[in-house]
Amino acid sequence: MRLWLAAVGRSRGGPARDLFDEYVGRLSWPFTLREVEVKKRLTSDELKRQEADLLLAAIPAGAVVVALDERGKALPSEAFAAKLGDWRDRGTGDLAFLIGGADGHGDAVRARADFLMAFGPMTWPHMLVRGMLAEQIYRAQQILAGHPYHRV
Repeated sequence: MRLWLAAVGRSRGGPARDLFDEYVGRLSWPFTLREVEVKKRLTSDELKRQEADLLLAAIPAGAVVVALDERGKALPSEAFAAKLGDWRDRGTGDLAFLIGGADGHGDAVRARADFLMAFGPMTWPHMLVRGMLAEQIYRAQQILAGHPYHRV
């Protein structure tokens, strides 16, 4: 299974990028980051629409899509691991995670998503969410492998 992250915004060096790189480096699944950006000043609705188009164009056709969204479902780590394991066991070739911009996801992303996921009701900086996602994917990998990294 190949993992993809399509995210709005360009990451710069620093602690949030270091956190992301640390956990992506630990993954056994191939992981590709695609960053997209709209540089024009647009209304919120038009910006979300254009970002949605860019995000969806950045991932492989036929990928299972998980959109990180405040209206999504917050999962315990064990349930997230089980979901990843199920996709893996069903032969999913590409699993893509999408992180929207400051105004959230456009309707096209929500319509295309196979699953909407949230990291709780709080708002998180987009660059920090990348590191949190990478850590949770690594944690899921370790849970599925029966490794003691994850302790309750």
